[in-house]
Amino acid sequence: MQSLRVELGERAYPIHVGAGILDDSSLYAAELVAGRAAIVTNTVVAPLYLERMRRALAAAKIDVVEIVIADGEQAKDWRTLDGVFDALVAARCDRQTPIIALGGGVVGDLAGFAAAVYQRGVPFVQVPTTLLAQVDSSVGGKTALNHTRGKNMIGAFYQPLLVVSDVATLATLPPRELRAGLAEVIKHGFALDGAFAEWIEANIERLVGGDADALAHAVRRSCELKAAVVAEDERESGRRAVLNFGHTFAHAIETGMGYGKWLHGEAVAAGMVMAAELSARAGLIDERDVQRVRELISRAGLPVAGPAELRLERYLELMAVDKKVAHGQVRFVLLDHIGGAVLCADPGQRLVREAITAAAAAAAATH
Repeated sequence: MQSLRVELGERAYPIHVGAGILDDSSLYAAELVAGRAAIVTNTVVAPLYLERMRRALAAAKIDVVEIVIADGEQAKDWRTLDGVFDALVAARCDRQTPIIALGGGVVGDLAGFAAAVYQRGVPFVQVPTTLLAQVDSSVGGKTALNHTRGKNMIGAFYQPLLVVSDVATLATLPPRELRAGLAEVIKHGFALDGAFAEWIEANIERLVGGDADALAHAVRRSCELKAAVVAEDERESGRRAVLNFGHTFAHAIETGMGYGKWLHGEAVAAGMVMAAELSARAGLIDERDVQRVRELISRAGLPVAGPAELRLERYLELMAVDKKVAHGQVRFVLLDHIGGAVLCADPGQRLVREAITAAAAAAAATH
């Protein structure tokens, strides 16, 4: 096991990364007082890991309230959240009862938001079981629900007490889910660390193939990179926005297609290609860099263009309600170079249209 900390003063917390650590009762005993905890998980993860989690907590003298929600992005809504609150109230969970998110990004986002607002805030623990959650969504304290008009539009910044990332759980991921998680790994390389981007390029086949050592390194490095950015800008008032490389386009895809049709990582992959195309048109990078982005995403088995049925006008309409909009202008995260992302004011609809069209044309030319 390797551990690192997200340095946020009195809200600092550890991230533990290793194989088989989900069962390590000492990790929970170190942060949680004996008593009770509520585990929020879903119908896919529960049969795999809920009993193991319950036994680990029992060894730490913590009883468990089990709350199982539906699987999928569609569950990240008010109705599901209200069901979680019903279960918490029925079990008489109080302000000292931690909520533990056991699952992927949807479970973490929803359980985290529940923890942020239930009785005005209760302790929260992340136990991510997907690659996407381990490398990205479990770190940094972002919690959210989706709205019919925009992804993650309702939420709060609420930091966990700890994150326990058991990389052995990645062995049970379906290949599509593993590839979707790789999109966020790739994002960290292109947006934050050129050397890490080169490592990913050299090891992408191992990652896609589920090589345990390669995945463990990808999780650790991604957490290190994100933790450093979060420590610098917890509430995304500045630098943290660069972690959204590809996400303005991606959220438009997810909302426009209906939540769950495209996995988040799939949408981010296509979004990164469009963001790279836009970066080139804004004069920040050259075509060779765009090609590097496109080729790595393609090698990861991820889409390099958005869905053909999502029209240009719909992209523009949906991106106009993106959370990075400021003073009526859509701001985009672009690449200044491989390993260096920057937040840019609205480059203009003409360049955005060209970027979306170019990504689609390049994808069509390879088929």
